[in-house]
Amino acid sequence: MVRRVVVTGMGIVSPLGNDLPTTWANILAGKSGVAPITKFDATDYRTKIAAEVKDFDPRDYFDRKEVRRLDPVAQFGLVAAREAITSSGIDFKDSPIAERTAVIIGSGIGGITTIIEQADVLRERGPGRISPFLIPMILPETTASLVSIEFGLKGPCMAMTSACATGANTVGEAYEMIRHEDVDAAVCGGTEASIVPLSVSGFGAMRAISTRNDAPERASRPFDRDRDGFVVGEGAGILILETLEHALERGATIHAELVGYASNDDAYHITAPLEDGEGAAACMRQAMASANLGPEDIDYINAHGTSTPLNDVTETRAIKLALGDAAYNIPVSSTKSMTGHLLGATGAVESIFCAKALACGIVPPTMNLDNPDPECDLDYVPNEPREIDIRTAMTNSFGFGGHNVCLIFRKFEDA
Repeated sequence: MVRRVVVTGMGIVSPLGNDLPTTWANILAGKSGVAPITKFDATDYRTKIAAEVKDFDPRDYFDRKEVRRLDPVAQFGLVAAREAITSSGIDFKDSPIAERTAVIIGSGIGGITTIIEQADVLRERGPGRISPFLIPMILPETTASLVSIEFGLKGPCMAMTSACATGANTVGEAYEMIRHEDVDAAVCGGTEASIVPLSVSGFGAMRAISTRNDAPERASRPFDRDRDGFVVGEGAGILILETLEHALERGATIHAELVGYASNDDAYHITAPLEDGEGAAACMRQAMASANLGPEDIDYINAHGTSTPLNDVTETRAIKLALGDAAYNIPVSSTKSMTGHLLGATGAVESIFCAKALACGIVPPTMNLDNPDPECDLDYVPNEPREIDIRTAMTNSFGFGGHNVCLIFRKFEDA
């Protein structure tokens, strides 16, 4: 039997807020999380801006020992997971559901802050001064393991990584595990904390990130002809998925139903997408087929929308290939215009935004869309949110290596 899967809990740490209510309010207000970099001196860098998590003091969430032993990537992931689990209302303690709850939390890069810091220790002070916690602090699966330990979750526990598609893949794979009775619930999502000199200079060397240093809040401008690259962001997004039956039995609040998922690869280039968009289009078609939906059934698309010259045109082509004439009637927006690009966390964060859009009947805007690129000719919901009674929402996530992921959520209306 293939079971129905619903979203019952959500948590976020983002450049727009350290919880979901704050983040969502700022999304609807069109606020930008992009600002000058404060985590290091970026004076000599081509790019001096990023979408940092703000006012996050780990001591508010962890004791002194934990602060020293947790890379920021795990700190963000744990805080978001706590919010998601608390909001779901599931009490895992002494509950049989804990034995059948998976934890799948990924990261595109992992504990790079610790890698940089400990490399400096090794070079300046020698191998005897390396932290004994170095290895668990840098492993991509550490966040998933820590969530399992904290909440006693004994189902499958793992990390996934598919570059910037990571967060969406974790949600999709958790969905498949629940549908096919491998588990009854899952804690899934992504986390990233990579605003460090090495990654910022690396993306800069690729000419992938914006250098609009004089106007940070206007730097991320998906689908605009004046876009010049994405803005590196950080944070975490975690969702609680469970069977519809279990959610109804315990009287849970259901935020949305997850009804479609597909994942494929362009098999083309390590950083560039297929320019005709066919790989991403095939992924969208496969997701719609898995949901038994057609193009006319899609009411909103949360685009990958990175604000890079290649992605935005390619994604526009892909949407038109996958949905045909219906594409011109569907609101499409990129929340990265406000959050920046949260890399491995972004697919999970944008899944949460889809669930909120369905529940609230409000489509988030694409900010900074002042001069549309002529090749980007869809309805991108420019600069203002839009109240629409939507029933289905699609979210796209793409990553270096040619990864494509598409998820489809539906407003929960009946059992």
